[in-house]
Amino acid sequence: MAEQRPTAFFIGDDLALDFLNSVAAPWGQEIEWLANGSDLVAWLEQAHAVPASVVAQFREDTDFRTLDSVASQARQLREWFRAFVSDHAGKPLDPAVLNELAPINQLLGRDESYRQIAPASPSDVEATEGDRHGTLRWQRRRHWRTPEALLLPITEAMGDLVCHKDFTFVRRCGNCTLWFYDLSKSHARRWCSMAVCGNRAKAAAHRARVRKRLRAAQT
Repeated sequence: MAEQRPTAFFIGDDLALDFLNSVAAPWGQEIEWLANGSDLVAWLEQAHAVPASVVAQFREDTDFRTLDSVASQARQLREWFRAFVSDHAGKPLDPAVLNELAPINQLLGRDESYRQIAPASPSDVEATEGDRHGTLRWQRRRHWRTPEALLLPITEAMGDLVCHKDFTFVRRCGNCTLWFYDLSKSHARRWCSMAVCGNRAKAAAHRARVRKRLRAAQT
């Protein structure tokens, strides 16, 4: 049951990779965080991928069967993208992969996003050093007419990953199924997180060293 699950993992340093991690087996048994439509909305809320007002809208007004169908589409999208990432992680992307990415462009072709002029936040104004022209800014918005629109922020994140980030730094944890984008200074990150796998790997290495010393002492 959902209440027995741990909190979803957001250790990927990239929304698209966190999406792949919405199903994982960090302790050996697979955990699914997108089992139904309610799960999908909850995951998007936790990921800060959709506005709070949109979360409330789909929780209150949507036919659950329709939302469950969208969750099924999300799982299919996730597994398609997992195959792409698995094939190309750790290597620069070649322009020839464009044909493989057709599902992303097809989904984004349904988008109803637009831009409007809005007041700039204090931080926006400060960034322009008080320039009066910095008092207004573009704000991107989207029509959320159907539950299928919930797939769009995820699809955009996939596009951002393949277009704006270096795929050579896309990694899979050396100890479990979780993915992450390696932002470490030396690009030598090996674990999804110290809490999930890093400490466990260190403990296993320590036990191995102890066993080795004991064997050496017995010979």
